[in-house]
Amino acid sequence: MLLTPAQANACIDRGAPLIIAGARRVLAGLKPGNWIGGSIPYFTTADGGCCDQTRVFVDEIKLPVTRWAIKSYAPALSRIAADAFDNGFSYVIIPANSAAHLEYAMHAPEYPDIFLKPVLGWISGVHLADLATDAPFVVDGRTGTLHSNEAIVLHVELPPTFQATVQIVNLFQPGAGPDLRFLEGGFSASTVIVDGQPVALAPFMKARGWDTSLPLVADYAGAHVNVSIKSIDEATGRVSFYAPVFPDVDYREAAPVGEYVQAFSRLVPGGIQPVLSCNCILNYVYGKLEGQRTGPFTGPVTFGEIAHQLLNQTLVYLTATKTDA
Repeated sequence: MLLTPAQANACIDRGAPLIIAGARRVLAGLKPGNWIGGSIPYFTTADGGCCDQTRVFVDEIKLPVTRWAIKSYAPALSRIAADAFDNGFSYVIIPANSAAHLEYAMHAPEYPDIFLKPVLGWISGVHLADLATDAPFVVDGRTGTLHSNEAIVLHVELPPTFQATVQIVNLFQPGAGPDLRFLEGGFSASTVIVDGQPVALAPFMKARGWDTSLPLVADYAGAHVNVSIKSIDEATGRVSFYAPVFPDVDYREAAPVGEYVQAFSRLVPGGIQPVLSCNCILNYVYGKLEGQRTGPFTGPVTFGEIAHQLLNQTLVYLTATKTDA
């Protein structure tokens, strides 16, 4: 729901836990209450993708919540999944380009229980025109405090008759190019191993005519994980990424997907009823999603997505099914 501040405050007054996304000025003016938030002015709505700096996107959890807890984590984030309820999910928001962002990106796969419990969320950001002058943040709605270097988490418990599952929609598949391996992990690299030989990465990409809207794609036990390209510095030969690469993992240049909305519609099965979802700002920009609808998936358009670990150029969503327990 994309709401005015007055409408959002009315939701806060009802007391149920909320997740709120919006521009700094609007978030900072909301009432304290049972909510977590993050800065971003881009959204997908039932009417299509949009940029709005006067309203906020409010996610209510339309499930029978039995218990919930809001916690902030900094500088150590490793207990995020361990602190989660045994049945339910944890929703995480982290400011882009912060130490917390780096920590989660590099080490989340090592956290206790991180792949055993449903963990999803996103990386907060700013308007693309304000990258040089504004800074992302998260909000602890209990006090209205803005944080630039903490993860804010809403842990939600569901009754045993419900089971939450985190899902992703990734349009990208590995292309036909060579396998690429990196010597070190991190958000940038200058050298890559191609056919067993070290190669300068920036000239290699330039020689291939690499379309930087196409990410690197790795295969993690059958799941395709993207690493999006931020910039190529031909002067230094260094390539920067929006998520870290890791050594001992094979990457390939992604194959083109064609028209985004059509490809998305082909990939997503019918009948999905997401409880929560978020999409990537790179999908929004490269896929020209302003004014375009993405089916039942509405929510913030973010600077990174979390489905257990950090992702790029991926739609993340949560579903909940009723069980016989």
